[in-house]
Amino acid sequence: MIDPTSEVPRWQQAHAILVERIRAGVYPPGSRVPSVIALAEELSISTPTAQKALRKLREDGLTYTVPDFGSYVAEKK
Repeated sequence: MIDPTSEVPRWQQAHAILVERIRAGVYPPGSRVPSVIALAEELSISTPTAQKALRKLREDGLTYTVPDFGSYVAEKK
């Protein structure tokens, strides 16, 4: 969960949680990752914070986005 007292920004904490879930197979390749709203609610963070965490996953090549459908876990390279 997100530690609100941590010096690590909340979006980075959320990103780390999602990376760990992808690596652990909670979200296997091809599966949909939580939406911005679902992630914000689950982790008790703002939607802009959730958007930033999901954007970083995409930039890292861990996910890809299908317009109007959501973000999905990329195949492992």
